[in-house]
Amino acid sequence: MGRYPPAHDDCIGRKSVIESLPPNRNMATKITVIHCWSAPRSRSTALLYSFEARGNTVALDEPLYRHWLQEKGGGNLGISRPYEEAFLAGIPPADEDAADAWRWQREQQCFNERIYHAVDTLLNNNDNGGIVFAKQMAKFATLFDFESNGESGETKWRDKCQELLLEKNVQLVHCHVLLVRDPVSVLGSWNNSSDVHGSNPHPDEIGITQLLDIYAKAIGGNHDVVVIDSDDLADDPCKSLRDLCSALNIEYDDSMLRWEAGEHECDGPWSKWWYHNVWKSSGWNVGGDNDARQNPYRSVPPALLPTLRLSMPAYTFLQTLTTSHKNRMLTTPPSGKLYEDPRNEHVLVYVGAPGRTSGNIIPRDLAKISPFDSSVQGGDACWEGVRVYNGRIFHLDHHLNRLFRSAKALGFENVHSRKEITDAIFRVLAANGMRDGAHMRLTLTRGEKCTSSMNPYFNVYGTTLIILPEWKPTEGSTTYDNEKGISLITAGACRRSPPSTLDNKIHHNNMIQNILPKIQANLAGAADSIMLDTEGFVSETNATNLFMVRYDNSQYCYEHNGLESTGEGDCSGAVLLTPTADHCLPGITRETVLILAKELEIKHEVRRVSLSEFYSADEVFTTGTMGELTPVTKIDGRVIGSGKKGVVTEQLQQAYKRSIETRLDWSTEIPPFC
Repeated sequence: MGRYPPAHDDCIGRKSVIESLPPNRNMATKITVIHCWSAPRSRSTALLYSFEARGNTVALDEPLYRHWLQEKGGGNLGISRPYEEAFLAGIPPADEDAADAWRWQREQQCFNERIYHAVDTLLNNNDNGGIVFAKQMAKFATLFDFESNGESGETKWRDKCQELLLEKNVQLVHCHVLLVRDPVSVLGSWNNSSDVHGSNPHPDEIGITQLLDIYAKAIGGNHDVVVIDSDDLADDPCKSLRDLCSALNIEYDDSMLRWEAGEHECDGPWSKWWYHNVWKSSGWNVGGDNDARQNPYRSVPPALLPTLRLSMPAYTFLQTLTTSHKNRMLTTPPSGKLYEDPRNEHVLVYVGAPGRTSGNIIPRDLAKISPFDSSVQGGDACWEGVRVYNGRIFHLDHHLNRLFRSAKALGFENVHSRKEITDAIFRVLAANGMRDGAHMRLTLTRGEKCTSSMNPYFNVYGTTLIILPEWKPTEGSTTYDNEKGISLITAGACRRSPPSTLDNKIHHNNMIQNILPKIQANLAGAADSIMLDTEGFVSETNATNLFMVRYDNSQYCYEHNGLESTGEGDCSGAVLLTPTADHCLPGITRETVLILAKELEIKHEVRRVSLSEFYSADEVFTTGTMGELTPVTKIDGRVIGSGKKGVVTEQLQQAYKRSIETRLDWSTEIPPFC
């Protein structure tokens, strides 16, 4: 766009002005005002040039800068600039080209005045509106009124702008964009311009934390906020700019990918101190490494480490709001949905060490485990899966008993107390409002180490407790079909280890022995794999315990297979078998089924069972906390029994469901939520 008057009126329209337009003025000319906030060294000038290049756009380069320097400069907080005196006075330095005096004079205008002239310029050029793109450093936000979308405390040009909007029937649509960049990249290059800012590491100078405050104020004012990662912009500028324009409800233009090298008309008078690199570029390099993308391997100066610690949480949160983060899924889950239950997108989890103040409830996408944690260093952890039904946690005591036995067998020290774990469970359930239809995975790791090592001597902070609750039905894409049943295959090379190798009575996190057979089942189109012990006997599946039913009563066998019907539900001729726990986890659901079988007077045996016995079984089912009791209709392609859920399986399923509802001594009541 052409240069608008260098030292005249310019302002911003308030949200109330838009709302006050008469109903019959719906065809008002629309001008989009984009307030782009960023920390320094975040490619904000390149984005400024992108919008300037699209035409029908007025680009404003840090129009609040002068006001900010008036308040912060003069050595206050160590903030000073070599051009400060000339900048504040609006008079170019003696060595400055006189032809550029207008740049210094233009900075005498307040922000509202700049907006006024930008709007007036767009209206004089055409009647179709346009765009005002205002590049701002986040540290200037203290001078911005998010209610009026203008400079705080300034009324003259604000009022003039209102008059212009009403006179010309113009609607200003204000959009806020946060351009974020990894603080390590920002701070690692901070000293490149130390001759300008004096290497001042003060967070107020760098401005990353202010981005979080801007986000809070913008959404508090009911403004939509678009967050874009600078590295995404450099990596794929075409897609990033298209996504940005779509989010801003403006049309994308390919001209945004290119700009003229060298100085730009929109540049502030300070540009020759800061813009050397971007002046060398002529646009985003589509399909290759952009000049702005070149990223030398820089160190973060020790003086900046406190600012890095302060800045990283703000960046971590804001990065979760970017399109790239939201679309980071690389493959499609089995259900075709990222979240089978949409509530799980925003589920809260618990992470913490022992102690009243050490644990926190955190949104799932912000939850982190230290890379020094033993679970990361060596899978050194134990875990439990627990279900929530109708305001109660089923078999919580049994699960916690096993968790503590596993922790003791692994030699964990400084372990969470039972009260701490129970309290954390209730807290995270309350935070999520979960009283039914939920599953929790409790993980207790040996804890964070003070240095990378396998040696437990370096675990000096106590255990780490992770509680991951999810809304999860007993039947679904992450569990099984308890009516139609599932198919299993036999695992190939992987065998379930004996106690002499790795005792499976320890419910540990070394899961590779389970994951490899699961991959084999996935590739074969089966639900899970049956795992054999080292002598070839059936142990369990990669995820559940196994049961089989054999009918010793030949008449009952005929009835089950549909050859003759002499009665329904008679289990008198059935024998229930499950493998010993020598090579498998003695599951809590497995134990419950054995108790129920005894109460139903179903004959049952716990012994070694061969694979051929499972092939010829009349019924087979699996047991586990996640999916309860699931019928198996095929093993290695062989149909089990009639190929449908058997009578014994059905009776035990119903007995299990009744026990959840009626055996209150088997469950723990969840306290009321406030």
